[in-house]
Amino acid sequence: MEDIVGAYRKNVEMCDARIARLRRLINSNSLLRLGTIVGGGAALFAAVQTENVWLVVGLFLLIVLCFVALVWRQSKLEVQKASWEDFLAVNQNELAMADGKPNRYPDGSVYMDRKHPYSGDLDIFGPSSVFALINRCATPPGNHLLAKWLSAPADADTVVGRQAVVDELAADTAWCQHFQTDLFFNLAQHSDFKQQFAGFLQGGHTLESKFLRRYVEIVPWLMISVVGLAIFWPPATALAIFLALAHLLAAMAYGGKVGRIAGQVDRAGRILGAFAKSFERIETRRWESGRAQALIASLQERDGEKPVSAIFGELATLIDRLDYRLNMLVGGVLNMVALWDFRQVFAVLDWRGRYGSQVLAALDVVAAFEALVSLATLRRNHPHWAFPEVVASTQPFVTATDLSHPLIAPKTAVPNDYTMDGHRVALITGSNMAGKSTFLRVIGTNAVLAFCGAPICGTGMRLSVFHVVSYMRIADSLNESTSTFKAELNRIEDVLKAVRTQPDTFFLIDEMLRGTNSKDKYLGSKAIIKRLIADGGVGMVATHDLQLAKLAEEYPGRLANFHFDIQVQEGEMLFDYKLKPGECTIFNASLLLKNIGIDVVE
Repeated sequence: MEDIVGAYRKNVEMCDARIARLRRLINSNSLLRLGTIVGGGAALFAAVQTENVWLVVGLFLLIVLCFVALVWRQSKLEVQKASWEDFLAVNQNELAMADGKPNRYPDGSVYMDRKHPYSGDLDIFGPSSVFALINRCATPPGNHLLAKWLSAPADADTVVGRQAVVDELAADTAWCQHFQTDLFFNLAQHSDFKQQFAGFLQGGHTLESKFLRRYVEIVPWLMISVVGLAIFWPPATALAIFLALAHLLAAMAYGGKVGRIAGQVDRAGRILGAFAKSFERIETRRWESGRAQALIASLQERDGEKPVSAIFGELATLIDRLDYRLNMLVGGVLNMVALWDFRQVFAVLDWRGRYGSQVLAALDVVAAFEALVSLATLRRNHPHWAFPEVVASTQPFVTATDLSHPLIAPKTAVPNDYTMDGHRVALITGSNMAGKSTFLRVIGTNAVLAFCGAPICGTGMRLSVFHVVSYMRIADSLNESTSTFKAELNRIEDVLKAVRTQPDTFFLIDEMLRGTNSKDKYLGSKAIIKRLIADGGVGMVATHDLQLAKLAEEYPGRLANFHFDIQVQEGEMLFDYKLKPGECTIFNASLLLKNIGIDVVE
């Protein structure tokens, strides 16, 4: 971890130096633009005094060309500066997260669903969640896809394929960070760009006129011919001026329609450019993993011979050209000479007709690589985490070595081993705060990581593909008029149904039936465990009720006891948070109550 943190710090230092240099160049270029306007104006005034029309026209065109060149250079410098600022932000985010600060990328709160089989109990979404730890997706489609991966298990072949891509990308920090940089600006967007782009591709405003289209094609040549004629035959000057003014008035007359068409895509200019860069980055990299090669192949099948990056780059260039109209001086001259607005609008509409049905789905490929880069960053930042071995099996099983919770700091996390050998249900008893609930979450959370293709927080894990269903955080609901006990019954019903109807279910149950009296709690919990065993259920149950441990005698080979305990030395409780075989014999509730001033009398 220290090596990669050092690399992030070096990147931050490099970015600071480059951004400072670009700021100096931008300031110098701004002064040159001002000098061009002031100096050019003075020179033009002097030329007018000579009463030489061609000198005035030539000087005016020269000033315009110089100003356009400086505007173009300024735009390029600003783009470079913005790119380095985003690259800086990407590295600063990694350093901040290494210090325990929140991720700048979305934490997945929008995907929180307390009715989901496990995401609420395992802290998959929301602040300080698994999603917040992993996510490096800037686009909404990328976030949606990563959330989907964390919400349901992939099959074993898909997991293995993702692991190969993740391992390949984890070793290529530069590529991943530049890919993130290309898309980082999306974090400031407050809407789904893919949906906006879909609206543009599906049609909307148009500008159709066969005469206008044909005239726009010949306008540049017409103006060159008339101006050339005027040089040798001065009376033609009036015609050149008339045509220039007519073109300008036509552009103004159609300004509303042009504006509406441009409005559909204007704000997407930089977004499209960034997607073009990200596609080019994907297309030009030499991929070793089969999963990545398959994603590239899907692009080629969809879009034929022309690379997707070129298709998006073409539209981004058209939009940038259309934006020249926003500069009154430059836009006015370009419309006089070439009916610029019409030319670019027709080109945009032609692009939509040519590629509209092809490129939308290609955005899903970027989303896939965003999700893979997220997993690769987790792998890179935690090099000691191992890839699990995920295998196909008719019945759920799991074996783990040195397994910890990914959201607990390494300095405080206590790793545990577990092997599902000789049992299908692990009954875990133990003292309060000894680690029972956390261990259930350790197993569940690492299984979720394993099934999406990520490394697990441990040195080894072997498991089958199964569907996790949990019963942990049960709360009442005033909105739904549901008591705690009713909420518990609803949840346990969901668990029983999943076990009965889905053979590859792995359940995690923490302290059943807390909302009722102790006798009913014991009898109910015992009956539920028996039903789970009868239905062939596989999973773990954590409880304080020692009487339930006797079920191991009734179901040998199917249920086994494990426990977490404490040591009491000089009235102080010492927790080792280690999973041990057998039932617990040491409890601490009376000691904990005594610490808050309550004496328990037997």
